[in-house]
Amino acid sequence: MPTDDLLLKSQRPLPPLNALRAFDALARCGSLRAAAIELGVVPGAVRQQLASLEEHFGFALLDRESGRVTLNPAGQRLADAVGVAFAIVSRAAEEISSSGSTVRLRLGVPMPMASAWLMPRLAALSSAVPGLEVDIIPVAVTQSLTDRPEIDALIVGGEYRPLPDISATAFMADRFGPVLAAGQPSLVDLADMTALIARNVPYLWDGWFRESGNPPIRFRKRIEVDDLTLALSAARSGLGVTIAPAASIEAELASGALEAPFGFVSRPTGYRFCCRIADRDRKPIAALRTWLLAEGLNLEGKLPSAAV
Repeated sequence: MPTDDLLLKSQRPLPPLNALRAFDALARCGSLRAAAIELGVVPGAVRQQLASLEEHFGFALLDRESGRVTLNPAGQRLADAVGVAFAIVSRAAEEISSSGSTVRLRLGVPMPMASAWLMPRLAALSSAVPGLEVDIIPVAVTQSLTDRPEIDALIVGGEYRPLPDISATAFMADRFGPVLAAGQPSLVDLADMTALIARNVPYLWDGWFRESGNPPIRFRKRIEVDDLTLALSAARSGLGVTIAPAASIEAELASGALEAPFGFVSRPTGYRFCCRIADRDRKPIAALRTWLLAEGLNLEGKLPSAAV
């Protein structure tokens, strides 16, 4: 028997596609009713498809209690894989249908990096890679491609830990340090200042003290805000000192609106471009990665030095 025939016979039959679609809709929508509305069917039809999927596998994927249906651990694992698979098929279909014309790429980027670093460079990207349109999707610094299956790729900082199925390419140094509004009274001691703490990146202060060699201090006053964007806004208004990646305040540093008298340090991992390994060789992904690598090299020496 030919080898290909042996391989085909050894593979487990794929689950029925309609059942997978119903399962994916339930996982994303959170309820039978919402999944049925999305699919344009009655809830009973969704239940039937889910039952056929469990019959295919021979074990339960769902917990059923008091009329509610939720994913059990096996179901959650399958839902993650199905969501990624459907997203890959959808993107491939989009690329095929738009062959020879514009290709859209959904890129997740934390908001400060998106607004301050990437947005001003979109025109240069369009010129360098004709036919590629990048939709910038703001994401939290803790979000991954597993959390956002609809996104093609992510730009992440040093706090991100890619999973084994993710391809991560460093393209630029990730420098960060304390910044405050220009023209503030010259204070030698950080402890005399009001610290502006962004709750979504509270570890940046600890990281800066550790990497810079400065001993941790007790600030005169601390103000907590939800995210780095708000912390930077407060710093620009003269409310205190915050800590931020240099790439997220590139324009403010260049114009003198913000200053960094205490210096920047680098995180070893740097900024990375992350995509699913299955997507790594897709032409738009490869083109964007190549452009980012070139842009990162062009910026060497243009941001404030890494040393304190």
